[in-house]
Amino acid sequence: MPKLSAFAIKICGLSTPETLRAALDAGADMIGLNFHPRSPRFVTLERAQELATIARGKTEIVALIVDWDERQAAELVKALKPDWLQLHGRETPEQVAALRRAVGLPVMKALGIAEATDLKAIASYRDVADRILLDAKPPKDAAFPGGHGRPFDWTLLADLDPAFAFMLSGGLDPTNVAEAVRIARPAGVDVSSGVESAPGIKDPPRIAEFIAAARKAAAAVQEGQPA
Repeated sequence: MPKLSAFAIKICGLSTPETLRAALDAGADMIGLNFHPRSPRFVTLERAQELATIARGKTEIVALIVDWDERQAAELVKALKPDWLQLHGRETPEQVAALRRAVGLPVMKALGIAEATDLKAIASYRDVADRILLDAKPPKDAAFPGGHGRPFDWTLLADLDPAFAFMLSGGLDPTNVAEAVRIARPAGVDVSSGVESAPGIKDPPRIAEFIAAARKAAAAVQEGQPA
């Protein structure tokens, strides 16, 4: 597994070789392949294997699943050989631990945030997940998980333990990622719809702009300068 950079930038929901190569060329640390059938970014196993072949050894490959059991997850990992498993459903801490044991890979757990009380869930997952992804809570009528292009209030994260290395997602795009990094000070950022020209259609220039803006902002925060 490639070594994750100090500040990780993940481009999620990639579905074509062309946009995957755009993410690689721009310096993405992680790429996400979405296996949730209701998502406009859904990829079949066959397409995911094609993309993984291109990405392997150049970036970290993340397989995103929603409320799968251990057998399903183990079969996917055996067929795809990703570096990470991302859990984006309603998995309990016990299920996260069981999935991690079943696949033998690092696991990233996404938690939806809309208000301060949502942060209480972090404590239950920190010891069973290798990384926590704080995402915007989806609308109540949403057909699939995720931020749906809407950011949450990043100032809610001001009182988190500074030693807590989390990734940030939800409504990020090239124009606001610098502000998000400055306010939330995450260990990484994750974007999907914010680098698209239409739902599920990644835009190579936006991918490059996002990665450049996020990298610059992270460097400025680390150096104590305005992002």
